[in-house]
Amino acid sequence: MYNLIGAGLVVIGAGIGLGQIGGKAMEGIARQPEATGKIQTAMIIVAALLEGLAFGALILGKG
Repeated sequence: MYNLIGAGLVVIGAGIGLGQIGGKAMEGIARQPEATGKIQTAMIIVAALLEGLAFGALILGKG
């Protein structure tokens, strides 16, 4: 029972984090269009790490 609650919290937290990453990256690109490549690269790396962390937490919480 508690594993499901923990898994739900992980998914909610990851969703909020990904939304924040995307929103702030778009704000940064709007402020400095010449830095688009660097901002997008950093955003993709951080998003991938966050998703990996969320998947790991879901797998560990399932057991």
